[in-house]
Amino acid sequence: MRDYAAALQPYSETAGYINFMDGDDLGRVAENYGPNYQRLREVKAKYDPQNLFRVNQNIAPA
Repeated sequence: MRDYAAALQPYSETAGYINFMDGDDLGRVAENYGPNYQRLREVKAKYDPQNLFRVNQNIAPA
């Protein structure tokens, strides 16, 4: 499966489907959210600075 994904990577978008991210995909959070990531971090910092609401695809507060 990983070889298949690696072969498709040059033809794929960098973003992904957030709801199906696995624990080993945490390095791709910013890529998956794309250009909205920084704005989402700012919103997260304002409304959840203690990071109470977090899951695998967590956006860390700015």
